[in-house]
Amino acid sequence: MKYILFVLAGACSFGLLSTFVKKAYESGFNVGDVVGSQNLFGVIMLWLLVFVTAKSAKQSTGSPTFKVTKRQALSLMAVGTTTGLTGMLYYAALQYISASFAIILLFQFTWMGILLEAIVERKRPGKDKILSLVILFVGIIMASGYLGGGQEAISWIGVTLGLLAAVTYALFIWFSGKTAKQVAPITRSAIMLTGSFILVMLVFPPHFLFSGSLHEALLPWALLLALFGVVIPPLFYAIGVPRIGGGLATILSAAELPTAVIMSYVVLNESVNWLQWLGVGITMFGIALPELMKRKKGKSVVIGANVGA
Repeated sequence: MKYILFVLAGACSFGLLSTFVKKAYESGFNVGDVVGSQNLFGVIMLWLLVFVTAKSAKQSTGSPTFKVTKRQALSLMAVGTTTGLTGMLYYAALQYISASFAIILLFQFTWMGILLEAIVERKRPGKDKILSLVILFVGIIMASGYLGGGQEAISWIGVTLGLLAAVTYALFIWFSGKTAKQVAPITRSAIMLTGSFILVMLVFPPHFLFSGSLHEALLPWALLLALFGVVIPPLFYAIGVPRIGGGLATILSAAELPTAVIMSYVVLNESVNWLQWLGVGITMFGIALPELMKRKKGKSVVIGANVGA
């Protein structure tokens, strides 16, 4: 049970980010300030965690927590640029659309990942995944708030940025699952974030370090975003996912969606009608459907085998 709670907590922490970003914007900071400071403090926290973990592991078991080749490091840093792009695009989208709608757009990475798998591996999606895609499309339309006239106008810039963030997130998940899997999870996260940090610093030079923004009001938001967006999720996932399996972890990760919507409703006072809540529920069901069908099929096979015996 505790490993399920770890994964659930990791997912919920991701759901807090859009609200923190919106509040930082209200304080007068821009995308460069927010994403740059998050990556800076995040990379510092993660590397400190890596060294502490490596030292304790060496003393107790001699485990090669920090063991990584130059090729593995470069590959992981390259993968990390996709998560850097995701942060920049997603946070930029939040300047144009509501937090509740932005998270719905980001969650389109689910069907994009299925499509990517079909194209790259030439693997035709099963009926369960196709059904899941249909449900997801219904969910996004309902949860957007535009179906019932809940919003005055659609910001196509925001929608485009949100969908591009979903594309880069799908690429991150795809490549991170296939790159340097032998390296310890916490070390992998730190190296990938280093790649993300370098890209963000190139796109948004760290003016916040010299402009006094950190002393004004940026520092609390930077620390919150680094903690809940960079440190807690990979650490908790590294603890919980190996114990409960990737399928259940995917279902639990959907908790990010209602967390973001609830926070936008409670903290940001964004309007969320019953149709949007229903859309959120349908989207979560669409995400969980393939795994639920797989589990049901597995139980049927076991029961059939027992009957045959």
